[in-house]
Amino acid sequence: MQPKIIPEKGVILGDYLIIADLHIGFEEALVKEGKYVPKLLREVINQVISIGKKYGMKKLIINGDLKHSFVPEQREFVEISTFLESILREFNEVIVVRGNHDTGINWIGKFGVEVVDSVEVMGWTIVHGHEECDCERVIIGHEHPAIRLRDEVGATVKVPAFLRGENIVVLPAFSPWAYGNDLTLNDPISPILKNADITQLEVLIPVEGEVLSFGKFGELIEALRRLSAL
Repeated sequence: MQPKIIPEKGVILGDYLIIADLHIGFEEALVKEGKYVPKLLREVINQVISIGKKYGMKKLIINGDLKHSFVPEQREFVEISTFLESILREFNEVIVVRGNHDTGINWIGKFGVEVVDSVEVMGWTIVHGHEECDCERVIIGHEHPAIRLRDEVGATVKVPAFLRGENIVVLPAFSPWAYGNDLTLNDPISPILKNADITQLEVLIPVEGEVLSFGKFGELIEALRRLSAL
């Protein structure tokens, strides 16, 4: 079975809704840098609950980077607790796949949440993607893939993207603050994606309740080059 890609920046595989890279606590990290942005925790909670209701999902996998700070902070405990207490009213099973930001995360087990390094669902390995994985079929996060689209007059917009191949799906970051790694300009950061032929992966853009295919990545890059040459 192929994962069903949904416009809410997640996939459905069997009984599971899978999202990645929530980076709870990101706003607090910015405050420490003297930057102030509105807190969007409640918005994220409402979005996750809304997706569950829309698709009738009761099982949730968070594929890495539930939290943002590498060093556990007091405010982070409060926000993660609020998040889990809220979504567990909608989901009867929540699994957190450990990401590179998820240091000191085992305490969430008190909520009945399972913390794992990877999980198998219907022949697919769900793993965050910050380490190599000898997997036949894999769903990863970590990359925060994004594409900068250009039109014929030079205007650009950066949008989150899924990447999909026969044996790999790369999720966009669920966090509203994650602007993404622009793969039209930068190399992949995930070792799993570095070992894949990215030119052959399909680029899928979630836009206003739809998921639009922009064709294979290599073909998209060539089209963007032709536009920039006009």
